[in-house]
Amino acid sequence: MPNMTAFIMRCCKKIEAGLLALLLLTAVAVQAGSIEPKRAALTPGEDGYTLSAEFTLDLGNRLEDAVARGVPLYFNLEFVLERSRKYWVNEHVVSRSLSYRLSYSSLTRQYRLSTGHLHQNFGSLQEALRVVGRIAALPVVDKDAIKAGESYEAAVRLALDRSQLPKPFQVDAITDRALQVDAKVLRWQFVAPVVAPVVTP
Repeated sequence: MPNMTAFIMRCCKKIEAGLLALLLLTAVAVQAGSIEPKRAALTPGEDGYTLSAEFTLDLGNRLEDAVARGVPLYFNLEFVLERSRKYWVNEHVVSRSLSYRLSYSSLTRQYRLSTGHLHQNFGSLQEALRVVGRIAALPVVDKDAIKAGESYEAAVRLALDRSQLPKPFQVDAITDRALQVDAKVLRWQFVAPVVAPVVTP
């Protein structure tokens, strides 16, 4: 009888270990993707201010597999600038948005990234996502909209547009973590630089 008890105990421990491993694998499988903002800045130019920003994109296994099977993904870049006010809500200055379409062609075996009338092809998904996550010199604010020396609050966000997914994916994405991509907003204070007057001899 003691041998039988020891045998049952060993079996129970193996089952527990197997269940734990299965739970860990399931947790990894259902982990949501993420879009993490790393940095952002406004830079003055001749006609106004341009935005530069960097994001790290992780779509998760389910969405990576979906785009590789021909499901296009859409991303929205949103930028908002508000003027800070002490005793009232912030004053809205400007909003700017930009949309991306990411798709895969099984014929060319390339990923295609489209923004308006511009198109780029990439040999891998990671290359395409790196370009989506790098914003360089995007015009966002006219010079006349900003007053030198004043403080503003800027915010930028890059997110997956779930409303553009096929209907079955939209429904599943409500409860399925593997089809969700968490996107955070990056906020920072911006003080418009004061330009020194030009002195003529």
